Amino acid sequence: MNITIGHKVSYRQQCCIANAADTSCHTDGMASLVRALRRERGLTLEELGSRTGLTKSYLSKVEREHSTPSVSVAMRIAGALDVDVSRLFTNDAHESRVVVDRGADDWDDGKFHALSTEMLGKIMTPFLASPSTEFAEHKSSHEGQEFVFVHRGSIELQCGQDDDVVSFELNEGDSAYLDATRTHRIRRTSAAPALVLIVAAT
Repeated sequence: MNITIGHKVSYRQQCCIANAADTSCHTDGMASLVRALRRERGLTLEELGSRTGLTKSYLSKVEREHSTPSVSVAMRIAGALDVDVSRLFTNDAHESRVVVDRGADDWDDGKFHALSTEMLGKIMTPFLASPSTEFAEHKSSHEGQEFVFVHRGSIELQCGQDDDVVSFELNEGDSAYLDATRTHRIRRTSAAPALVLIVAAT
Protein backbone atom coordinates (compact mmCIF):
# COMPACT_ATOMS: atom_id res chain seq x y z
CA MET A 1 0.00 0.00 0.00
CA ASN A 2 1.43 3.36 -1.05
CA ILE A 3 0.91 6.27 1.33
CA THR A 4 1.79 9.84 0.36
CA ILE A 5 3.44 11.70 3.22
CA GLY A 6 3.42 15.47 3.51
CA HIS A 7 0.31 16.22 1.42
CA LYS A 8 -0.87 19.69 2.45
CA VAL A 9 -4.54 20.56 3.01
CA SER A 10 -6.20 23.82 3.98
CA TYR A 11 -7.25 24.65 7.55
CA ARG A 12 -10.88 24.10 6.47
CA GLN A 13 -9.95 20.63 5.24
CA GLN A 14 -7.99 19.97 8.42
CA CYS A 15 -11.14 20.72 10.42
CA CYS A 16 -13.49 18.80 8.17
CA ILE A 17 -11.47 15.70 7.37
CA ALA A 18 -12.59 14.61 10.75
CA ASN A 19 -12.50 11.70 13.14
CA ALA A 20 -14.31 8.43 12.70
CA ALA A 21 -15.94 8.46 16.11
CA ASP A 22 -19.45 8.16 14.77
CA THR A 23 -20.12 4.48 14.59
CA SER A 24 -21.01 2.44 17.61
CA CYS A 25 -18.80 1.04 20.32
CA HIS A 26 -18.14 -2.64 20.88
CA THR A 27 -20.15 -2.51 24.09
CA ASP A 28 -20.30 -5.95 25.69
CA GLY A 29 -21.29 -5.10 29.27
CA MET A 30 -21.31 -1.33 28.73
CA ALA A 31 -25.05 -1.03 29.44
CA SER A 32 -24.78 -2.54 32.90
CA LEU A 33 -21.60 -0.57 33.68
CA VAL A 34 -23.20 2.76 32.73
CA ARG A 35 -26.29 1.96 34.79
CA ALA A 36 -24.22 0.88 37.80
CA LEU A 37 -21.96 3.95 37.67
CA ARG A 38 -24.93 6.29 37.29
CA ARG A 39 -26.75 4.75 40.25
CA GLU A 40 -23.55 4.69 42.31
CA ARG A 41 -23.39 8.46 41.88
CA GLY A 42 -27.07 8.92 42.69
CA LEU A 43 -27.91 10.36 39.29
CA THR A 44 -31.22 10.02 37.47
CA LEU A 45 -31.35 9.60 33.71
CA GLU A 46 -32.54 13.22 33.48
CA GLU A 47 -29.54 14.43 35.47
CA LEU A 48 -27.11 12.40 33.39
CA GLY A 49 -28.81 13.76 30.30
CA SER A 50 -28.33 17.35 31.43
CA ARG A 51 -24.63 16.68 32.02
CA THR A 52 -24.09 15.04 28.62
CA GLY A 53 -26.57 16.88 26.41
CA LEU A 54 -28.24 13.55 25.59
CA THR A 55 -31.94 12.81 25.97
CA LYS A 56 -33.37 10.64 28.75
CA SER A 57 -34.88 8.29 26.16
CA TYR A 58 -31.55 7.81 24.38
CA LEU A 59 -29.68 7.12 27.63
CA SER A 60 -32.40 4.65 28.60
CA LYS A 61 -31.85 2.83 25.29
CA VAL A 62 -28.11 2.68 26.01
CA GLU A 63 -28.69 1.20 29.47
CA ARG A 64 -31.11 -1.39 28.04
CA GLU A 65 -28.73 -2.28 25.16
CA HIS A 66 -31.27 -1.03 22.63
CA SER A 67 -28.78 1.52 21.30
CA THR A 68 -25.00 1.56 21.24
CA PRO A 69 -23.24 4.92 21.61
CA SER A 70 -20.52 6.32 19.40
CA VAL A 71 -17.06 6.71 20.88
CA SER A 72 -17.65 10.46 21.20
CA VAL A 73 -20.87 9.85 23.13
CA ALA A 74 -19.14 7.25 25.32
CA MET A 75 -16.49 9.84 26.17
CA ARG A 76 -19.18 12.37 27.10
CA ILE A 77 -20.92 9.83 29.34
CA ALA A 78 -17.61 8.91 30.99
CA GLY A 79 -16.86 12.59 31.61
CA ALA A 80 -20.28 13.14 33.16
CA LEU A 81 -19.76 10.11 35.42
CA ASP A 82 -16.22 11.30 36.25
CA VAL A 83 -14.55 8.06 35.19
CA ASP A 84 -11.92 7.05 32.65
CA VAL A 85 -13.69 6.03 29.43
CA SER A 86 -12.03 2.61 29.75
CA ARG A 87 -14.30 1.94 32.74
CA LEU A 88 -17.26 1.81 30.35
CA PHE A 89 -15.72 -1.08 28.44
CA THR A 90 -14.33 -3.31 31.17
CA ASN A 91 -14.30 -3.87 34.92
CA ASP A 92 -10.64 -4.90 34.64
CA ALA A 93 -9.24 -1.42 34.01
CA HIS A 94 -6.34 -0.64 36.35
CA GLU A 95 -3.17 1.40 36.66
CA SER A 96 -0.51 -0.18 34.44
CA ARG A 97 2.61 0.85 32.56
CA VAL A 98 2.11 -1.50 29.60
CA VAL A 99 -1.00 -3.08 28.08
CA VAL A 100 -0.73 -5.43 25.09
CA ASP A 101 -3.70 -6.37 22.87
CA ARG A 102 -3.13 -9.66 21.04
CA GLY A 103 -5.17 -9.13 17.90
CA ALA A 104 -8.78 -7.93 18.09
CA ASP A 105 -11.56 -10.48 17.94
CA ASP A 106 -14.10 -10.21 15.12
CA TRP A 107 -16.92 -7.79 15.84
CA ASP A 108 -20.12 -6.75 14.13
CA ASP A 109 -20.25 -4.27 11.28
CA GLY A 110 -21.02 -0.80 12.61
CA LYS A 111 -19.10 -1.29 15.85
CA PHE A 112 -16.06 0.10 17.61
CA HIS A 113 -13.50 -2.09 19.35
CA ALA A 114 -11.75 -0.28 22.20
CA LEU A 115 -8.04 -1.02 22.58
CA SER A 116 -5.91 -0.95 25.73
CA THR A 117 -9.03 -0.84 27.89
CA GLU A 118 -7.20 -2.27 30.91
CA MET A 119 -5.07 0.86 31.35
CA LEU A 120 -6.52 3.79 33.29
CA GLY A 121 -5.42 7.41 32.95
CA LYS A 122 -4.51 7.24 29.26
CA ILE A 123 -3.74 10.49 27.47
CA MET A 124 -4.64 8.78 24.18
CA THR A 125 -7.65 6.47 23.71
CA PRO A 126 -7.29 4.12 20.72
CA PHE A 127 -10.11 2.34 18.88
CA LEU A 128 -10.58 0.16 15.83
CA ALA A 129 -13.74 0.95 13.90
CA SER A 130 -15.82 -0.97 11.39
CA PRO A 131 -18.35 1.69 10.32
CA SER A 132 -21.75 0.81 8.88
CA THR A 133 -23.21 2.24 5.67
CA GLU A 134 -25.57 4.49 7.67
CA PHE A 135 -24.69 7.60 9.61
CA ALA A 136 -24.96 7.42 13.39
CA GLU A 137 -28.09 8.65 15.13
CA HIS A 138 -26.19 11.49 16.80
CA LYS A 139 -23.60 13.82 15.34
CA SER A 140 -20.58 13.68 17.59
CA SER A 141 -18.28 16.23 19.17
CA HIS A 142 -16.15 16.24 22.31
CA GLU A 143 -13.20 17.97 23.87
CA GLY A 144 -9.71 17.22 22.59
CA GLN A 145 -8.22 16.11 19.31
CA GLU A 146 -8.33 12.96 17.20
CA PHE A 147 -6.31 11.12 14.60
CA VAL A 148 -7.93 8.75 12.11
CA PHE A 149 -6.28 6.34 9.68
CA VAL A 150 -8.22 4.30 7.10
CA HIS A 151 -6.54 0.91 7.03
CA ARG A 152 -9.05 -0.74 4.69
CA GLY A 153 -12.04 0.37 2.63
CA SER A 154 -13.51 3.85 2.18
CA ILE A 155 -15.55 6.14 4.42
CA GLU A 156 -17.48 9.39 4.08
CA LEU A 157 -16.93 12.05 6.72
CA GLN A 158 -19.44 14.83 7.28
CA CYS A 159 -18.29 17.70 9.43
CA GLY A 160 -20.16 20.75 10.62
CA GLN A 161 -23.82 21.56 11.10
CA ASP A 162 -26.70 23.61 9.70
CA ASP A 163 -25.48 25.43 6.58
CA ASP A 164 -21.81 24.71 7.22
CA VAL A 165 -21.56 20.99 6.41
CA VAL A 166 -18.68 19.61 4.35
CA SER A 167 -18.29 16.00 3.19
CA PHE A 168 -15.06 14.21 2.30
CA GLU A 169 -14.28 10.68 1.22
CA LEU A 170 -11.26 9.00 2.82
CA ASN A 171 -9.86 5.95 1.10
CA GLU A 172 -7.40 3.26 2.11
CA GLY A 173 -4.19 4.85 3.37
CA ASP A 174 -5.74 8.28 4.02
CA SER A 175 -5.46 9.87 7.45
CA ALA A 176 -6.61 13.03 9.18
CA TYR A 177 -6.08 14.97 12.41
CA LEU A 178 -8.60 17.39 13.89
CA ASP A 179 -10.01 19.46 16.68
CA ALA A 180 -12.72 17.06 17.87
CA THR A 181 -15.01 19.82 19.17
CA ARG A 182 -16.33 20.20 15.62
CA THR A 183 -19.45 18.07 15.09
CA HIS A 184 -18.96 15.15 12.74
CA ARG A 185 -20.28 11.79 11.60
CA ILE A 186 -19.14 8.92 9.42
CA ARG A 187 -20.42 6.09 7.24
CA ARG A 188 -18.82 3.39 5.10
CA THR A 189 -18.90 3.94 1.33
CA SER A 190 -16.93 0.89 0.18
CA ALA A 191 -18.77 -2.32 -0.73
CA ALA A 192 -16.49 -4.36 1.52
CA PRO A 193 -16.16 -3.68 5.26
CA ALA A 194 -13.86 -0.82 6.21
CA LEU A 195 -11.34 -0.85 9.05
CA VAL A 196 -10.32 2.42 10.67
CA LEU A 197 -7.91 3.26 13.48
CA ILE A 198 -8.95 6.20 15.67
CA VAL A 199 -6.85 7.71 18.44
CA ALA A 200 -8.56 10.28 20.65
CA ALA A 201 -6.53 12.57 22.90
CA THR A 202 -8.28 14.56 25.61
